Amino acid sequence: PNVGCYIHGLFLEGARWDAAAGLLAESRPKELYTEMAVIWLVPEPNRKPPESGSYLCPIYKTLTRAGTLSTTGHSTNYVIAVEIPTDKPEKHWIKRGTALICALDF
Repeated sequence: PNVGCYIHGLFLEGARWDAAAGLLAESRPKELYTEMAVIWLVPEPNRKPPESGSYLCPIYKTLTRAGTLSTTGHSTNYVIAVEIPTDKPEKHWIKRGTALICALDF
C-alpha cells in the first residue's frame, strides 16, 4: 500500500476471524488454529487506543509462549500486539488465550 504495510500468513489460536461480521468470533468445534485475514498496519502519530470494541492480541513467532525477557517481562517468542475488532470484552479473549501465531509447529 501507499501507507503502512500488510501482514498475512498469521494463524489465530483460541478464536477465529469472522469475515462477514469483521470481528473475532468463537472457534468452531475441533478447530484449534484458523487463518487470520490480512492485517493492514497504518501508522498514526499520538493515537489513543479505543476504550472498548477491540482486543489487544499478542503475536508470537511459534506456539511456544515460554521464556521471559528480564527487560520487558514478555516471552522471547513475543513479536508485537495488534488491535483486533470484537463485540466481546477483552477479558473474554484473554481467558481463552487468544493469540496470533506466525508459524505452526507442524
